[in-house]
Amino acid sequence: MRKTGISPFIASCMLFGFTFLYAPIVMLIIFSFNASRLVTVWAGFSTKWYVALMTDDQVLGAAYLSFKIAIANGFFSVILGTMAAFALVRFGRFFGRSIMIQSISSRLVLPDVILGLSILLLFVSLQGLIGWPERRGVVTIIIAHVTFSSAYVAIVVQSRLAGLDRSYEEAAFDLGAGPLTVFRTVTLPMIAPSLVAGWLLSFILSFDDLVIASFASGPSATTLPMVIFSKVRLGINPEINALATIIVVAVGIGVVLTGTLLQKQVDQRLNASKP
Repeated sequence: MRKTGISPFIASCMLFGFTFLYAPIVMLIIFSFNASRLVTVWAGFSTKWYVALMTDDQVLGAAYLSFKIAIANGFFSVILGTMAAFALVRFGRFFGRSIMIQSISSRLVLPDVILGLSILLLFVSLQGLIGWPERRGVVTIIIAHVTFSSAYVAIVVQSRLAGLDRSYEEAAFDLGAGPLTVFRTVTLPMIAPSLVAGWLLSFILSFDDLVIASFASGPSATTLPMVIFSKVRLGINPEINALATIIVVAVGIGVVLTGTLLQKQVDQRLNASKP
């Protein structure tokens, strides 16, 4: 008879893998409730670092700025990435297609330092030629983030478009619908999961970025990763543990809600296709 269940070897590998991945996060969450300022010494349960975090204007301002930049980056990256994906999948072979593919792929493998330095040189050159930007800030950070986030969106949406059944679109055209109507009522709902995935990926990449934002930002714009990095260089601060815990919980809730919504959409589509 065929054995069922998980073998001890596979179970051990899974346990080791999950421990390796999530043990540091669990320890960070536990020590965020430590009463002692020393993160290596447990001195009892306390929430005072969360209270101190809520009164830290520097951290709160940087978090709000990073949140705004990440949202804007997500929307612009989805628009540009979707346009690039449609061009690669639906327009066939055209002049410059190979260059476009290579430019998208190169942004996925280029080191952040090289990409950030090239963006900085671009802004400096533009400032000398046309006087824009007058200073680096929120706008330049968003532009820098869109340059690499849109490439990830293009890859995600392109894979969805390549496997899309075009018979639904052709049926809509046969019924007299125009191109915009077909895109809005047929194509867009079918690629919606990939758009949501691309937006979430762009949001996380932007919110988490440190290197590229350091090159593209100025004194008037300091993102949350930059603030955290500057504080950690002076020593591990318990407030940072509290901030990281809040981010982990928020991201976890967002992932669960998004997964639930996407699963409901898939179930509804499957139920609608059944006779």
